Amino acid sequence: MLKTALKPRWIAGLVFALLLSGVFVLLSQWQLSRSAQHEPPAPSSIEEVKPLVDVLQPGQFFPGSVSDQMVSATGSYDPGKQVLVEGRLYNNQKGFWIVSAFAVNDAPALSGVAASPQTWIPVARGWVADAAQAGPPPSGTVTLTGRLIPSEAPTPNVDAGPGRASAVSAAELINKWEVSSYPGFIAATSEVAGGVPIPLGDNVKALNIPPQPPAEQVNWLNLFYAVEWVVFAGFSIFIWWRLVKDDYRRDLEEDEDDDEYGDFDDEPDTAEASQEPTTPEPEQKVQQ
Repeated sequence: MLKTALKPRWIAGLVFALLLSGVFVLLSQWQLSRSAQHEPPAPSSIEEVKPLVDVLQPGQFFPGSVSDQMVSATGSYDPGKQVLVEGRLYNNQKGFWIVSAFAVNDAPALSGVAASPQTWIPVARGWVADAAQAGPPPSGTVTLTGRLIPSEAPTPNVDAGPGRASAVSAAELINKWEVSSYPGFIAATSEVAGGVPIPLGDNVKALNIPPQPPAEQVNWLNLFYAVEWVVFAGFSIFIWWRLVKDDYRRDLEEDEDDDEYGDFDDEPDTAEASQEPTTPEPEQKVQQ
């Protein structure tokens, strides 16, 4: 079969099949990249600062449409309601987030047995390398600006200890502070009191959390096309191999036919050989 495959026409056919397969593989790679490619984000206004009371309502699920929205709120901190969340990174260094309870002015009050008269929201005010470096929140009326982030999930079976929290979880902090809370928290970028910015302190670093990238979604149709092009690439090589195999079989059949007819021509003419020469019988004379 190798001799058949080395015929000029089948060598040319192999080159064509390989080129065609290469094109199919490139198309498969393109479809594969498209299957995981982020679609262009829709025009968003998350960097436009909006009032918290207009963006999110307490007592409801956190809608994904307001995640990472820049918001502003006016209210006051309670210095007795502050925790440190450990294991937070800043320039690859582990430290703590300072999370304080912030009573939001003009926020809707929740109803129920355990509801508090005022609605609060956790505010991540900054990062410190050591727990002793965390100071109390500013007093008085404060207007803060920051990024609205969904509540984190609490770490199961972990007791962070007094004045600590395992995560910035509204469910966990509600039990610690015994207040009604929004279903999320604010990563503060600035705090202003009386029109004057409030400094964080020498040892406190601002968080400046950027918006999170959109979740990667798989386009199954493009993924199916990617697999389909790979199948086409393999099929083109299979077609070439099948054509070569058919040609090889035809060559074998032709060789067998040539051998059969050649043997037949070499055989003696048995009909003629079997005929023996006959001599005429002598005539018998009849005597009278």
